[in-house]
Amino acid sequence: MKFLFDLFPVILFFITLKVAEKAASASLILAKILTTIGITATVKPSLVPIMLATIAVIIGSIIQIIWAKLHYKKVDNTLWLSALLVTVLGGMTLYFQNEAFIKWKPTLLYWTFAAVLIGANLFTQKNIIKSMMGKEIHLPETIWNKLNIAWAIFFAGLGALNLYVAFHYSIDTWANFKLFGTMGLMFAFIIGQSFAINKYIINEDKA
Repeated sequence: MKFLFDLFPVILFFITLKVAEKAASASLILAKILTTIGITATVKPSLVPIMLATIAVIIGSIIQIIWAKLHYKKVDNTLWLSALLVTVLGGMTLYFQNEAFIKWKPTLLYWTFAAVLIGANLFTQKNIIKSMMGKEIHLPETIWNKLNIAWAIFFAGLGALNLYVAFHYSIDTWANFKLFGTMGLMFAFIIGQSFAINKYIINEDKA
């Protein structure tokens, strides 16, 4: 359930994009929404689906924040950051009618994750991966440090890959990659990581 909650805005973006590509009334709906928020402009037909999807992901992120506040009584910093990036870059996409802004959102989010992981370790000696996983598994400190670096490299690479797909392939391909590609890569990385650290896990009974 938590997994679907985290993916809710992305899933909403994906569904809206696919529906808008086939809906004859998509342009009319977009025009009404833009007029309502004070943007009066004629949008090129090719941009209509992604602009509607951008509106959907902004709304989805706001709903996600409200739900987290009501249901969990707190909102993770990750959700705040994601919602902020979506709102700012999504708003720029709508105002300037340029899909490049929203395409940068995943990359900026992943690169921020990478920077926080490295920065926290360098400047505060805090291993964020250990603070997240340390209650469930026990590893030598050197392995925690390697895991922290590995996650930072993974997020940095994922951000770069998002840019490559976004600006070298169609919007449809990028949308598929954003939902299924990144999710698949994340699962693969987690599984590979599990195999890699299994032999280093400290058995407390034996210790």
